[in-house]
Amino acid sequence: MSAPPIDSRRADSLVADLFAASIVPTLTEYIKIPNKSPAFDPDWERNGHMSNAMELIVAWCRAQPIDGMRLEVIRLPGRTPLLFIEVPGAIDDTVMLYGHMDKQPEMTGWADGLGPWQPVLRGDRLYGRGGADDGYSTFAALAALRVLEEQRVRHARCVVLIEGCEESGSYDLPHYIEHLAERIGTPSLVVCLDSGAGDYERLWCTTSLRGLVNGNLHVDVLRDGVHSGSASGIVPSSFRILRMLLNRLEDEQTGRIRPEWLYADIPAQRVEQARAMARLLGDRIWNEFSWHPGAQPVTNDVVELLLNRSWRPQLAVTGAAGLPDLKAGNVMHAGNALRVSVRLPPRVAAADVQRRLTKLFTDEPPYGATVRFESREASEGWDAPPLAPWLAEAIAKSSETYFGKPALYVGEGGTIPFMAMLGARFPDAQFMITGVLGPESNAHGPNEFLHLPTARKVTCCVAETLARHAAR
Repeated sequence: MSAPPIDSRRADSLVADLFAASIVPTLTEYIKIPNKSPAFDPDWERNGHMSNAMELIVAWCRAQPIDGMRLEVIRLPGRTPLLFIEVPGAIDDTVMLYGHMDKQPEMTGWADGLGPWQPVLRGDRLYGRGGADDGYSTFAALAALRVLEEQRVRHARCVVLIEGCEESGSYDLPHYIEHLAERIGTPSLVVCLDSGAGDYERLWCTTSLRGLVNGNLHVDVLRDGVHSGSASGIVPSSFRILRMLLNRLEDEQTGRIRPEWLYADIPAQRVEQARAMARLLGDRIWNEFSWHPGAQPVTNDVVELLLNRSWRPQLAVTGAAGLPDLKAGNVMHAGNALRVSVRLPPRVAAADVQRRLTKLFTDEPPYGATVRFESREASEGWDAPPLAPWLAEAIAKSSETYFGKPALYVGEGGTIPFMAMLGARFPDAQFMITGVLGPESNAHGPNEFLHLPTARKVTCCVAETLARHAAR
């Protein structure tokens, strides 16, 4: 494959100018809009924040001088909007570029002077909810196409999909994929701009994503709360029953998930990639987190930590109900509930896990308590197909060109439901899954920020990959 005629200095200059002149100002306005995903704002349609954010993004897109670009906001009844952009190409092939524009909720713990809907630019960091996850994606996709347009570099037909439901499990997206099937076509390359980075010094590409099953685990023992002095010792604590049920799933001493049906064999190549990342980053793997003094990771073996995060099931309790605040009286609760989040290895069927978890929790409930597991989200994990030589070269060359260092590959612990969906639908496609969520960027948590130099460089890497795709 001959190198495409792309001038990296001109590309870098154009992207830097675009970010300074219009992308960062537009992202600043975007951060102000609380367009939370439907799972966190059930009245999203009436509140109008999603529409406001979409209008802001669309206005910027329409201002981009890209020949032949067609843009449409599609709204299926009762579903979040989807931005569909089509840019004609010089070759008979299709590339899909994907991102999302819905956001996680506020979360507590923001530092002084920062807030989820309060954009703050400090040095290279643009703080605020949704800038990095994943508001920048639309701008990066079109900026990459602007680079090719300006330099008259050939590329395939490109379709850009920006959804509004990713943070809720992308349950609206399959309906849009079916609705747009003929217009999308059959992409040979999928570029996803919603993943992580081990540092800000190179291009990181994701090789796998974990799946996810979420659910609310309810335990009810009494019809009403009662005085703990008269009931404790007679009435089993609903909270203790919850602990017993969680112990069916997780060893409380080690954190290891007990059922073997939640595990998958880890491919040797993924282990080697984890070792390469461990050699590079070492204890930075855990130092990126804001530890309380004295707290420590589950092990000091960096490779094991990386495999835990990417290829092993894990449990997190992300919410609770039925627990009053610390000023409450001495009352034994009638019942309690926990929000249970189970991350799944790639290749483990989420729907099967959802069914088995329900049985695990609800069969033979302790003390005859009423136990319910209400789960509506079951998202598949994803394992990338082998890289084609041209794509491996494109990733390597673009990282060296724009970052000055070799690219690295990583298995991510998060879930992007769209990837499993596309992998099943387009089994012959190649995937470039990348992003800007590096150390301390804290997507979903407080103090989320977009690292602007990385966003610019990733944009240039996408432009070069599109050029090399056309030249392969």
